[in-house]
Amino acid sequence: MSQLKAIKQNPMYRFLMVLTITSTIGLQTWRTLFDNFAVRVAGLDGNHIGVIQSVREIPGFLALLAIFAIMLIKEHRLSALSIVVLGIGVAITGLFPSYSGLLFTTLIMSFGFHYYETTNQSLTLQYFDKQTSPWVFGKLRSLAAASNIAIGITIYFIAPILTFAQIYLLIGGFIIAAGCWGFSQNPVDRNIVPQHKKMILRKKYWLYYFLTFMSGARRQIFIAFAVFLLVKKFQFTVQEVTILFVINNLANYFLSPLIGKSIIRFGERKILSLEYFSLIFIFLAYATVESKTLVAILYILDHIFFNFAIAIRTYFQKVGDPRDIAPSMAVGFTFNHIAAVLLPAIGGLLWIVDYRIPFVCGAILSIVSLVAVQQIKVP
Repeated sequence: MSQLKAIKQNPMYRFLMVLTITSTIGLQTWRTLFDNFAVRVAGLDGNHIGVIQSVREIPGFLALLAIFAIMLIKEHRLSALSIVVLGIGVAITGLFPSYSGLLFTTLIMSFGFHYYETTNQSLTLQYFDKQTSPWVFGKLRSLAAASNIAIGITIYFIAPILTFAQIYLLIGGFIIAAGCWGFSQNPVDRNIVPQHKKMILRKKYWLYYFLTFMSGARRQIFIAFAVFLLVKKFQFTVQEVTILFVINNLANYFLSPLIGKSIIRFGERKILSLEYFSLIFIFLAYATVESKTLVAILYILDHIFFNFAIAIRTYFQKVGDPRDIAPSMAVGFTFNHIAAVLLPAIGGLLWIVDYRIPFVCGAILSIVSLVAVQQIKVP
């Protein structure tokens, strides 16, 4: 208990907690309003939406550029700056109701979000040791889930009163203010190991790179096709999908800290093995299930198991050079998003042939990951 109290009193924990809540609010606001705004106000069609969603992943693919950014600005300052950029992107979205306008504002919003996520992972691993970082990751995810629920309820009540542009400006302004607050903070511990300020690719980190890439690939199958399956095949309504989102976030709020504690107790190999073993059957069930209730349960389980990916980062913390954390998190984020650029389009073509193929591919990826994770050996 005293250890958890010490964590919560750590200035970096408070810093990351505030910025994580703010970052989550920004992305969730954008997601919640985007489709309605794009269709009803900007008059866009499906092909436009697909391109914009692909553009949204480009900053994640370019996350390795954060390595060069920290040559010019301290890493915690880059975190605060990323939140400001995210807030600007959200705030001005409603002012550009066109295809080109949404491409522009989406790119700004996404650079802010992805670069904060990169520095968030790096700072967590630098400032919290191997016995506490899994709990911190889990707690931050728990707070993010609570923030998703809170902003969803807020938008539900203010949407009938305010225009899209006003909501974007209001919430974007709040995010910018939080980013400015971040600039006023100095959570730095001068005893932290200095980070390499160059791109690093080491052979000994191959398993971290591979697991990160595979995690991104499976995540894209889940994001791109799981909800589409619910709507297309099982005729889920907007209200039913919203209820699933709320259930997912409630589950994450309570379970994410427990996942972190489980990593501390059982180790990364066992936790990741459980994730990949379970996902094999979940993906195969997606491809074969005919029950609306069962597919909803699968979606919730799917969402829970993907949180186990925290263990990939804590595994790196145990085997990596402490000076390599910042550049390696940036490189890992890029590996994670390679699939985001390619898989949705490829999977869409496979879906046309047979909707089951993307999910069978997900099961195969999970089998490969299960085999690979047995190579985890930590001191």
